[in-house]
Amino acid sequence: MNLIANESIFGSVTQINETLYTVCSAAPPNIVSDGLWGGQINGRVPMKSSFPLFELQMLVIFAVTQICQFFLKYLNFPLFISQMMAGLILGPSIQHETLDKYKKMLFPFGSQDTLATITSIGYALFHFTNAVQMDMSMITKTGRRAWSVAIIGFLAPLIVCFPIAEKMIPYLRDQIGEQAVDVPVVVVAHTGVKFAVIASLLNELKILNSGIGRLALSSALVTDILSIIMGIISTLIVKKAGPIEILVQVMPVIAFCIIVPLVCRPAMFWIIKNTPEGRPVADGYIYVIIIMVFALGWVAVQINQGFELAAFLLGLAVPEGPPLGSALVKKLQFFGTSLFLPIFVTCGVLKADFSLVYSSKSIMIIGFFIALTYLIKIIACVLPALYSKMPLKDALALGFIMSSKGVVEVGIFSSMYDEKVINGQTYGMMIIIIMIIGIIVKWSVKCLYDPSRKYAGYRKRNITSLKPDSELRILACVHKNFHINAIRDALDICCPTTEYPIIVDALHLIELIGRTSPIFISHRNQKNISDSQRSYSDDLILAFNLYEHDNIGAVTAHTYTAISPPTLMSEDVCQLALDKVASLIILPFHQRWSKDGGIESDDKNIRSLNCKVIEMAPCSVGILVSRSSFNSDSYIRLAMIFLGGKDDREALCLAKRAIRNTRINLVVYHLAIEDFLIDLDYIKDTHALEGISGLERVSYIKVMVNNGPETSAALRDIANEHDFFIVGRRHQSGLTQIKGLSDWSEFPELGVIGDVLASTDFQSRACVLVVQHQGKD
Repeated sequence: MNLIANESIFGSVTQINETLYTVCSAAPPNIVSDGLWGGQINGRVPMKSSFPLFELQMLVIFAVTQICQFFLKYLNFPLFISQMMAGLILGPSIQHETLDKYKKMLFPFGSQDTLATITSIGYALFHFTNAVQMDMSMITKTGRRAWSVAIIGFLAPLIVCFPIAEKMIPYLRDQIGEQAVDVPVVVVAHTGVKFAVIASLLNELKILNSGIGRLALSSALVTDILSIIMGIISTLIVKKAGPIEILVQVMPVIAFCIIVPLVCRPAMFWIIKNTPEGRPVADGYIYVIIIMVFALGWVAVQINQGFELAAFLLGLAVPEGPPLGSALVKKLQFFGTSLFLPIFVTCGVLKADFSLVYSSKSIMIIGFFIALTYLIKIIACVLPALYSKMPLKDALALGFIMSSKGVVEVGIFSSMYDEKVINGQTYGMMIIIIMIIGIIVKWSVKCLYDPSRKYAGYRKRNITSLKPDSELRILACVHKNFHINAIRDALDICCPTTEYPIIVDALHLIELIGRTSPIFISHRNQKNISDSQRSYSDDLILAFNLYEHDNIGAVTAHTYTAISPPTLMSEDVCQLALDKVASLIILPFHQRWSKDGGIESDDKNIRSLNCKVIEMAPCSVGILVSRSSFNSDSYIRLAMIFLGGKDDREALCLAKRAIRNTRINLVVYHLAIEDFLIDLDYIKDTHALEGISGLERVSYIKVMVNNGPETSAALRDIANEHDFFIVGRRHQSGLTQIKGLSDWSEFPELGVIGDVLASTDFQSRACVLVVQHQGKD
């Protein structure tokens, strides 16, 4: 090392011998500067002061990370790869005379400690928030398949590879020198898997609440606990401690692991109990818990354990989900996960020096043992999955998921390098392996597992294909309480009777906050549901129980609650529709109107869900635009707008069902043109319209239109004459009746006609149900 004062944050540097220097530092140290020119005399210039230098380092790391992410996202790389790439770019691996000059200015000797210390707080908070989101009851609820995947997948590579590595140390020492001692450590380090890493991967792949996602989460939780236990045991073995020494070291850890949950968890429930229902947790409680994280971290360090252990234990003591768990996650998500954690990952990679001499033998030997470990691990995870009759592709995808590595491993390997458990060359190789494994796993799972594939064979679940006397199965989705009345009005349109009953599966969709594992609750089995979970959907349960009671023999209602991320709710909706053999999914529109006709709320998450369900649903879909509610004893003026096509025929079929209700009068408006092409669709349309002739309380009006503006004018004339419209979503491209209207369509998920009727320009109070037929004619 050749160090000069200008390359450090110290006032002066004097070399004593080849490796020893004396440095002169201000007391108290320079935290803030006096500006570019004001600090020239007293030395308080920005690059010699900790805080402005820290800010500059954070800014540069953030900028480089975002640039890397901008390019890497097109290659579908995991998010943490861009953070690691920033470390490679800013670290000593890439050497250039001019670049090295600026790197030494940005990361002078002595500043790395400040950067690493502050960002390690983000790493600890990351462990804390992930522990808060863990549902430890998953361990007891986990089935045999998850247990077998977790235990066999963890122990098999350890049992097979570790003894081989241990026995080959003398031979390997002849080949690669003292680096041979690192080989068994490398094998052990790559056998485990971290729950937070798996959850992040599944979230990126958008399969968190899929069948394979739930299985992987359960298995990862068990494996993570086993890894922690194995880590403590292996540490004692490495230190070659005697029985008394083991007792002295283990007892404080065991006491710490028992006392923290035993004391803190009742305190957390006391906080929840003293929080009024529906109100957020007071900020004072949140700040006390955050202080406890750092206080317990200090205690953990005193008993020779990592700071992260205390954060993890305290996080497990916090009840997951709202109100406390979600409040803590919201409060710490930005600083812990979004700001400090990426910089921590970059700092971990900064330590790796790839400019060192790497022998080809060491790369081949360590690479061979790592590859062997992962091969055994994947096979060990695939075999139990195949034994439980999981498809081969899904089993392979599960094997890759359970082999994933990420930001947690960067922290673990960095700690091992700091404690000299592994040398610099080995550490550099393990950093590269993390990147390679992360990319391979994401690409492989993306290719092997498609959650929408299971819906491909169920394309004839629609109303048109039902027999006239068969029951109608409907999946009704609810986000907010005000959606309930609108859904009930739509169900009344479906005319449930004892001769033509409907089965309603009402699904309450709630955003997942404060926990990692998604929840799906069937409220039929009330004994297995906690009070906190039941309270999520009390209004929904009561409303549909009353609706079933008011329509005895005509309606059978089942209620469910799905708690998952907004981006993944479509999986819950489509899976339930598939399981319940639904013919129609009813989704509420994302906008809500006030009494004066203005837009009261606009939820982009609901709109995104509707668009995804339309693309992948295993049955027909209806989007409900609700503006008013019906009186139970009033007549309903129902209109159906018919242009032609399978979606319009599906909507007409639903309208025919509606007129069985004596309170409903139906008008079918056929928007037609003079010159038309006779094809198969025309024949089917004509046959469908012939079926309404002679029906009671049905009027058929044929309206001749020649272009989009005439269609818009015709709809404007009838907009206020009806209480409810049923329309089809899709029509043939280039259809004369809608020519020009599609260019002005604001919400494509409503189709051209639905979008016109839902427009605020019409000032209509009528509800609109936009129907999409799902299936081949």
